Amino acid sequence: LAQWIGKRYNSNGYSIFMAFLSLLLITFIVLIIVALTKVLSKSLNVSEIYVLVSIVVFVFGYMMFGGANSMVYTNTVQAGIMIVVATILLTSGYQNFSDGINSFFDKLSNIDPNLTTLTNANSPLFRDFFEIVICQFIVGIAVVCQPHIITKSLLLKSEKDVNRFLIVSVVVEVLFFLVVFTGLYARITFPDLAVDGIPLKNDGIIPAYVVRTFADGTVAVVIGLLVVLGLISAGMSTLEGLIQSVSSTITSDIIKPLFGHKIKSEKGLIAANRLAIISLAIVAGIISYDQLINPKLSVGLLAQNGVYAFFSAAFIPILFGIFLKDVKLIAPLSASVVAIVVHFSVYYLLPFLVTEFGFEFGFFTKYLVGTIRNPAIAAASAIVVSTCVGLLIHFLNKTRAQN
Repeated sequence: LAQWIGKRYNSNGYSIFMAFLSLLLITFIVLIIVALTKVLSKSLNVSEIYVLVSIVVFVFGYMMFGGANSMVYTNTVQAGIMIVVATILLTSGYQNFSDGINSFFDKLSNIDPNLTTLTNANSPLFRDFFEIVICQFIVGIAVVCQPHIITKSLLLKSEKDVNRFLIVSVVVEVLFFLVVFTGLYARITFPDLAVDGIPLKNDGIIPAYVVRTFADGTVAVVIGLLVVLGLISAGMSTLEGLIQSVSSTITSDIIKPLFGHKIKSEKGLIAANRLAIISLAIVAGIISYDQLINPKLSVGLLAQNGVYAFFSAAFIPILFGIFLKDVKLIAPLSASVVAIVVHFSVYYLLPFLVTEFGFEFGFFTKYLVGTIRNPAIAAASAIVVSTCVGLLIHFLNKTRAQN
């Protein structure tokens, strides 16, 4: 992406800027590592720290020497495994519907009435329609504009495949979205969010549910192993792709442009790439350890904060680069800078001003209070503001050129 943006706007500086921003994707790597650690530690009944170290050493170790197996397994096989696992998880709570759907919702309501309402005013993430729908929709627009998603359409052989592609995509997407119901099954299984009196951490609830649900009987254990293997498979393929992508970006888009004159051979670049992977392993390992020891509701929030910030900054340069002609560098570059500033200001600066100095921002203030904040609020704000800035500068430039 950094290379594409640099070539599209004929700017090496912009390319390097986006390459540095892509380091925010390390938070996504942390998310996958923590998720794999949770699943494996629960399944094997082994300390999370031992599992964390093993995953980091093993995965980053073989990635250093070109051991990515993400090319061995096709997207179809990966998707097939995920579909099977999603179906198993969705049907795992069938007994909760034995007395009808109303009985299912009654069970949830008895645990917490907010579990059966559309919004939860006391939640830091689901307070109202704006936070749940509008912000997610805005962020979704930025997400689908990312090249690794857009290019999926290039796999189609002809226009005749478009309808089938859309039907399959929508059906599978709905199935994957429905997997969140597993969280409701888990809440019914652990009404007090504890196992044997020991409180469950947020990221440990689903792994604990899988172990509890698929532990009785040979068939259940086999199905449970399939679910665990499916989760590991999906996690590993994503992790490999991220390590490959981020390390390549560091090597090709940061080290080579800045220090290429000191690297005299291809072996030097390979060595630089391995050093990049080692650095990624250390940074991701430390952050993952902190997330396991000092969790803040969920590691998903950390990943969203980093990934959404990057997507916000990349949205306008991608959008303008695809749909607009004669775009001057100043418009997308300004939009990217504004997006980063707005995102982290909304997530960190404004809450600080509200907490420490009592600032008020009208209806927006409620999204800025508390220790847990929704990254979608910051990202949606960044996308809207940066889009306005980018369009304003672009059309001002066009007007001046015409005059």
